[in-house]
Amino acid sequence: MYVTNRQDHPGLPGTVALVTGAAGGIGAAVATALARAGMIVAGVDVRDGPWESRPEPIARHLADVRDPGQVDAVVSRVENELGPIGVLVNVAGVLRTGAVTDLSADDWEHVFAVNAGGVFHTLRAVTRHMIPRGRGTVVTVASNAAGVPRVGMAAYAASKAAAVMFTRCAGLELARHGIRCNVVSPGSTDTAMQAGLDPRTVLEGDPSSYRVGIPLGRLADPSDIAEAVLFLASDRARHITMQDLYVDGGATLRA
Repeated sequence: MYVTNRQDHPGLPGTVALVTGAAGGIGAAVATALARAGMIVAGVDVRDGPWESRPEPIARHLADVRDPGQVDAVVSRVENELGPIGVLVNVAGVLRTGAVTDLSADDWEHVFAVNAGGVFHTLRAVTRHMIPRGRGTVVTVASNAAGVPRVGMAAYAASKAAAVMFTRCAGLELARHGIRCNVVSPGSTDTAMQAGLDPRTVLEGDPSSYRVGIPLGRLADPSDIAEAVLFLASDRARHITMQDLYVDGGATLRA
């Protein structure tokens, strides 16, 4: 567990943040970290069951990021009820693994609809409100798989690569409106999504799948990713945009 000092993240206290995928894993860690930094946080998730417990108050909203109508509605609701959204963090994501020749059309379409389509819908909806105000910050949580080929992860890697480039292109277009758009790309992280993978292979590598291990010798904790998001969202990163920060313990050798 970590403790966030509000003074460490200038520009965040009192600002409204919208976080997708906030019910668990990295999304829950990000939402909690932003709230501890003094932000007013709206968490969005498709799950209507219990969310991961957290001590900080977070407004919970149900919406499917695949549906632009639902996204537009929840963004309008947050703007009306909590105030102008100053920070958007795209975390919602899904993983379906399998050989390229075995992937179904449904696997491909579902992964892209959430991982790439969801980023498109939320970024578009939120930045339409940010543009008239002349300020705002977007952070998309992608994956180091977007930059390094992975056996059995073609759909996931391709969808994350699409999300990365979309976010960076948005950053280029929106810079003149004072809006920064950056990416955080985690490696293997201790979440439910990671639970189905062999931890020894992840840490030590697997030559048969052309995968190196993790030089730092540990899985990331969701809070490690949240801290990177906090930095990029804060005024400490006020001159940083269109960047892709890998938080993977060196696993990709930043290839």
